[in-house]
Amino acid sequence: MPYRVIRSARRAKTVQARVVDGVAEIRIPAAMSAAEERRVVGEMLAKLQKRTSRAQRSDADLAARAEALNKQLLKGRAAARSVRWVGNMRTRWGSCSTDTGDIRISDRLREVPGYVLDAVLVHELVHTFIPLHSREFWAWADRAPQAERAKGYLEAYQRWG
Repeated sequence: MPYRVIRSARRAKTVQARVVDGVAEIRIPAAMSAAEERRVVGEMLAKLQKRTSRAQRSDADLAARAEALNKQLLKGRAAARSVRWVGNMRTRWGSCSTDTGDIRISDRLREVPGYVLDAVLVHELVHTFIPLHSREFWAWADRAPQAERAKGYLEAYQRWG
């Protein structure tokens, strides 16, 4: 990603990075050494890249991720016909139509950590073969890596996000 370093006499310690017209603007203190600048620029570019790649997750990426989770964790039992992002979901993280196997994931989850998205996907995938939240359902759904941590993340994200 192309970048531009902007030195500021008003900055004492903080560093800021954002993308403007496809160029990363990295604002650093004017007194920062060249070696420190190289280190900070590398870190900030990596953070911006990670943020951008999360935001650009496509429907195809989401479906591929769901299929991989189905194979790895659910022994291929899930029968999802489609998996896609939707922008009209405000009270739920995802939904599954048990009749058709269509899974919809809230686009509010585009920027969450991977383990959180995986937990939601696994939850919805399990609904394709166990419709209700029974004990058996949770035994399958909790196979997602860091499932409990993801539940906590989503609970906090719901309140403060």
